[in-house]
Amino acid sequence: MKNRRWITACGALAFALALTAATAEAERHGGRSEHFDDRYNHNHYYPARGSWVREVPGGHIVVNRDHERFFYGAGVWYAPRGPRFLVVAPPIGVFVPVLPPAYTTVWIGAIPYYYANDAYYVWRESAHGYEVVQPPEENGATTQAPASDDIFIYPKNGQSEDQQARDKYECHRWAASETGFDPTQSGGGVPPEQNSSKRADYQRAMGACLEGRGYSVK
Repeated sequence: MKNRRWITACGALAFALALTAATAEAERHGGRSEHFDDRYNHNHYYPARGSWVREVPGGHIVVNRDHERFFYGAGVWYAPRGPRFLVVAPPIGVFVPVLPPAYTTVWIGAIPYYYANDAYYVWRESAHGYEVVQPPEENGATTQAPASDDIFIYPKNGQSEDQQARDKYECHRWAASETGFDPTQSGGGVPPEQNSSKRADYQRAMGACLEGRGYSVK
């Protein structure tokens, strides 16, 4: 009998300690269900999708899509549901004017994707905004920016890393379109006998484009 009471007391103590630890953890994260995003070493906490909040944080942006309203702030998306808000995945194809304050640039070939909270954004010059896109094929994905085919640039006007990535990508697209040479493709996408001359044409076009955007090119 004494052994049974002792085991029961130990069990109750263990439960109380576990409850205290869980409560402390919830308080540490604001009492919300949290998701730790460590993909690409992003390493940030976000409210878990499917959890509820009473208020959307200040500084959010309102995004309308198919007669539904979403609230976007700090990389988190909310949908109004009665008096509360549900944390949801962002709708694919919508545009936002700014990236989350914490994001990780992921390169797939020469294309930069901006990643945060299990969502991917791509800059669209025509819309002057970032589009929420489907997750890309991750084969070859890296957080290291690719070399610009032996072109080295220096931002003369203090351009941010984000701006540099956009400028390099847009100049790459333009140079590849103008010359028919794409260094992200095998052999540049041209016959072997044209590789050397087309590569030189691409580098000149790339350099001219970047210089026109305020970079020193070597």
